[in-house]
Amino acid sequence: MTLHFRAILAMLVAILLSVTVASAQDLHAVARVDPDESGLTNGWFGRATLTIALSHGVPFRVFTLDAPARLVIDFREVDFSGLSPDTLKGDGTVLTDVRFGRFQPGWSRLIADLAQPYLTKDITLRADNGDGIAQLELQFVPTEPEVFAAAAGAPKDALWPDEALDRRIAPVEDDQFVVVIDPGHGGIDPGAERDGETEKDLMLRFAQSLRDALERADDVEVLLTRDDDRFVSLEARVAHAHQANADLFLSLHADALSQGGAQGATLYLLSDEASDAATAHLAARHNRADIIAGADLTGSDDEIASVLLDLARQETEPRSEQLAQMLLSGMRDAGGPMNRRPLRKAGFSVLKSADIPSVLVELGFLSSTRDLNNLKDSAWRDRMVGGIVAGILDWRDADAARRSLVRQ
Repeated sequence: MTLHFRAILAMLVAILLSVTVASAQDLHAVARVDPDESGLTNGWFGRATLTIALSHGVPFRVFTLDAPARLVIDFREVDFSGLSPDTLKGDGTVLTDVRFGRFQPGWSRLIADLAQPYLTKDITLRADNGDGIAQLELQFVPTEPEVFAAAAGAPKDALWPDEALDRRIAPVEDDQFVVVIDPGHGGIDPGAERDGETEKDLMLRFAQSLRDALERADDVEVLLTRDDDRFVSLEARVAHAHQANADLFLSLHADALSQGGAQGATLYLLSDEASDAATAHLAARHNRADIIAGADLTGSDDEIASVLLDLARQETEPRSEQLAQMLLSGMRDAGGPMNRRPLRKAGFSVLKSADIPSVLVELGFLSSTRDLNNLKDSAWRDRMVGGIVAGILDWRDADAARRSLVRQ
């Protein structure tokens, strides 16, 4: 543990011992942010102070991440309603972007992109002895990139893996057909947003409807990577599928792309090279989900593991392509509308399971008024759910027949 983390942990212990104005129950109650008393104040020599006013003190922790430089503050737990990112950004010379929201059950997270490397100094939580109102203050001090990089790093439990991987998900019997549905985004990561609608909410509703429809079919077990509004890392989404011994993995999205007026449902397969520039841009947006939420991807495979993964994918990739074709057929039969190029490829991180056929489905694009209206329409959702169910069941039967022939 670095001196930076020891200092933060010691500071947290001191805070929890000193905040006597709130009971232990209050410390774990949701604290409300006061936007009027919160903000960023610029000081001398490039320094600045960030103030977050809370209705009462709550446990929290602070750490920084590099490449890109970010500040992360975890709270247990905070209601950010009414707070605008611009309130905390100030003039943008210190913080270029700020995001906040629910991260895991019982935890909230704030992530601020730094305009340059800063060390966080004099982190304090002061509570008023009369009403318990608290103010969290952090001072930013400019530093050299190498100094920042040495101090940065996520704590070991930055993703709370015990919560990210639901313990209720257990391996299913081998003779059961298992589908893992992945509603994109969640928690602090809303995905695309338009007219008060968020991609994370639309996809969760669709995933729940799809689960219910599939479970009415014979011998199908369906699991969701998230069944509420929580953040799940890209790695954990794939791990869900492996943990459940899934037969297929389906990731659901409805992004927003302004280039070329993207519209219509589109299916994506894994590939080292994107099939077109728009798909490359879309994959890059999806693959930044962990960075957006203040976590880092685990890194690339070593050379030996990479060879083994390539061997496994030689069998899985054709099965994924067949799955995509049957989904495409079912969705077309349900009335679509489909994109003019409905099947594309790119390096989506969430599709990188070597041994589980995987497809990412963009049900539409929130940047398209037509697609947004469809996604909000329960009748359209029911038709599209039916088309996807038909595609999955047709693929299940055809895949089982092909695999039995191969074994012979």
